[in-house]
Order: sequence, then C-alpha cells, then structure tokens
Amino acid sequence: MRSAPSRRLFTAALLAAAAPASLTASPAAAVPATGHPRCDRERKGGWAWDPDREGCPRDGLDPELAARLDATVEDVRRQAGIPGAVVGLWLPGQGSYVRASGVADTVTRAPMRVDSFVRIGSETKTFTATALLQLVDRGRVGLDDPVSRYVRGVPDGDHITLRHLAEMRSGLFPYSSDPDFVRALLSHPEREFTPWEVLAYGFRHPNTFPPGEQFQYSNSNYVLLGLVIEKVTGQRLADVIRRRVLRPARLHRTLFPEGTRFPQPHPRGYTDQTLSGAVADATDWNPSWAWAAGAMISDLHDLRSWARTVATGTLLSPGTQAQRLRVLPTGVPGLGYGLGIFETGGWIGHNGSIPGYETVTVYLPARQATLVVMINTDITVGGQEPSTLLARAITQVATPGNVYDGSVTPI
Repeated sequence: MRSAPSRRLFTAALLAAAAPASLTASPAAAVPATGHPRCDRERKGGWAWDPDREGCPRDGLDPELAARLDATVEDVRRQAGIPGAVVGLWLPGQGSYVRASGVADTVTRAPMRVDSFVRIGSETKTFTATALLQLVDRGRVGLDDPVSRYVRGVPDGDHITLRHLAEMRSGLFPYSSDPDFVRALLSHPEREFTPWEVLAYGFRHPNTFPPGEQFQYSNSNYVLLGLVIEKVTGQRLADVIRRRVLRPARLHRTLFPEGTRFPQPHPRGYTDQTLSGAVADATDWNPSWAWAAGAMISDLHDLRSWARTVATGTLLSPGTQAQRLRVLPTGVPGLGYGLGIFETGGWIGHNGSIPGYETVTVYLPARQATLVVMINTDITVGGQEPSTLLARAITQVATPGNVYDGSVTPI
C-alpha cells in the first residue's frame, strides 16, 4: 500500500523494469479451456465468455500456444490481483486470441465480458494528437508554432511549441503532481473540473526545464493541446474528435463522455488512489480532470481497429505520420516517445491508466499484429502497472522477439 495517493498515477513516472520473478507466468500451468455461447459473433465484439461452457474453436491459434496464453494470462491476473481482464491478440497468419477472465464486479462476482466498455485513460492522447495533426495537414496550425499564438497565460509560452507539448518535452509542471490538486480530486472524485482549473494547479509551479531539453510526462501538455484545438476550430474538443477522428475511423463504441456517463456493459473499476490508501470503487468518478489527456471510453473492438489506424497513419498524410512516428529518448532504455505515441520492443501505440482502469493498445508493424489489454484495476504491484505486467507476459509467449517491456505511466 502506498503511503501517499499521488506517488504513482499523479507523478507520471516511467516504468520499464523487468517483471519480478514472482510475477513471471509459468506457461506449463494447466488452465481449463474456456468457451463462449455465441462463437460466431467474435468479430463483432458482441459476446461474452461463459466459463461454464466449452466447445468453441480456439480462434485458429495453435492449441499449444493458446493454452500457454491461457496459463500466462491467468497466472499474471491472479498474482497481480487483477479482478478482471480482457485480452485480444491478433497474429496474421496464426489466428487470434480473445479472452475475458475474472470478474467485472468483486461484490456480485459477475464475469468480465469481452464486449465491455472501459475508461482508457491516457490512450485519449492518441485521439487528441490525431486531431491536432489533422489541423497540421489542413494548414491550420504548425507543429513549431509557439503555444502562445493560440493560448495566453502559459509559462514560457513564447518558446514552448505545439511539438514540445505533443512530445512531452515542454518542461511544464504536471498539474496532476500538485498536492493540492490531488487532495481536491480525491476529496470529491465526482466533481467537474474545467481545463483551466486543472492547468492553474500546474502553472503555479516553475517550469521544470527549458523547452525541448528533455522528456517529462505531463498531462498539462495535452490539456493545452485540447485548448489549442478548440481555439483553432471554434468547436468543443469532444465534437472535433467525434467528427474528425471517430467517425472517419468508424469507431462507433468510443466516446468522449459527459460527466460520469459510462455506457453499459462496463466492469466496476478498483483503485487505491484514495486519501487513505484504502481500495475504493472508482467506476463513477468523473474523468473531467483528465479531459484531453485521459477522459475517453472505448472497447476491445474499437481499440483493435484504432491500434492499426494510429500506427499506420490512415487519417494523416504520409509526411505528418512520419513526424508522428519519430520517437525520441525518454530516459528509459528501449522506450521512445513521439507525437502522442510510444514505441517499445517494436510495438507502437499507447497505454492508459486512470483510477480503476488500465489499458494497453499497441500494433507491431513487423508482423502486422495487434495487442489490446483491458483491466479493471490500476493498483500497482511492486511499483509496476498491472497492465504492463500482463502485456509483457503475453508478448514473451506470443512474440518473444518483440516483447512489450515498458510504458509511460499516464494520468
């Protein structure tokens, strides 16, 4: 248990250490085969696993590999204390692996469902960055424009560019690391925050370094980019993302929620990011404080599609996509960050963590493979994100030449 609730989610550290030995899955462990009642609906994302029924195909994967993945997911889930997990792995030429395990509700013991909606935390940044880069393609903004051209009152805003913000190299203090902000949020987690309210917590601190000098994960950067998008378009950020990003990407189960809105079905989410450090149900906490940096909701089907869209640049010009994928060092070996995107072990994408939920959505261009992980807890294990432990273990089994071995700790 952490001594203070702000030590992980609100400090934006980087995690890339190897999994402790106690959390290394044993592929040889025997796990009963699971089935689902409507196998033919898998590709529509509308079915849920029923652990009491069997007999469905194993999605075309080699049975030995599928069994090893079953064992791996179950071992990590149980050892990391993850109540419920949804895993989707698509390997062209080999088949797919889609499973829900554990529970969506620790009180009712309702099973986790594959068609669940979850809060995706900092994966929201991939949508905000895409909306910004579309404005670059349309000639409405330039990546090297100072943020002061669009938003007043930003410390050193004449020298901080939109590129610095998108690459997490602005030097702006992360508002989510301010103790007063943490206290305000955790005292009333259902309250509504405005973008300027959260930025004010960060702006009262000195910048941590001159722009461009180094990498520091800061939600302040992406809240500012959300304000830039609204200023340039004259529209609400949620409307821009819906019209310019979600609609052309055909993501019908992804949304920028109003208040605590949360479509059904969704699992309950559990966190120890509380004032006392006790575990709490964060399902209905208001994500407004994260806004352009982490407020969105999605599901397995849409995240699978979005992983490829982001990595291949479907919604952007080739030149702009090339700039997006130009990852720079983060200070963690093997982990680079670009324009709202990271690369680790050859996997491109982003992870998300917000009280109660964590996700990983990544694409492996070398094999045209996609991995999506969704869990209903953000409680760390030995200082590591449980979603990172799960994604690492899965890739160690399925793509040993390309192991997901690190992620930014968002929100």
